[in-house]
Amino acid sequence: MKKILIVVDMQKDFIDGALGTPEAAAIVPAVVRKIESYVATGDTVIVTQDTHQANYLDTQEGKYLPVSHCQENTEGWQIDTQVAAALPHDAIYLNKPTFGSTALVESVGTYVREFGETEVQVELVGLCTDICVVSNALLLKAFYYEMPILLDSTCCAGITPDSHKAALVTMRNCQIQVQ
Repeated sequence: MKKILIVVDMQKDFIDGALGTPEAAAIVPAVVRKIESYVATGDTVIVTQDTHQANYLDTQEGKYLPVSHCQENTEGWQIDTQVAAALPHDAIYLNKPTFGSTALVESVGTYVREFGETEVQVELVGLCTDICVVSNALLLKAFYYEMPILLDSTCCAGITPDSHKAALVTMRNCQIQVQ
């Protein structure tokens, strides 16, 4: 079984920056331990980064969420320092301009083509459960419906605790294995 850990948007702006929450900061140690467990077994780690440009506030997302965040090459765009220190040197980094990443689907697809859909397992951790994590989990499920998809709920946080719980229900209902 080819195992892949997907670390979604563990960036400074979502942890202790423009959109940070205590819940997001609280999961950092668990995410670091999860990464270390994958590194110890030599499994693949893919990291996504929410990536916006200077015109963010003029975009559709910027109109709905008028808080400038994760502008490329700013401090807030960077991966949290504790998380970054745990990442392997061969981690795959993907910038994503929106909630779900087609580049992530393509990257996982290279392993699906090599090993077979039922022989690849992905696990998602990160931020925010109710936006980017759920979007990417559902995209992956839509493309690779026979591939086991796991989510460690102790390594995720939503905008609020209630929206986190609601996203977990949505993912369970869509046959994502929420732990």
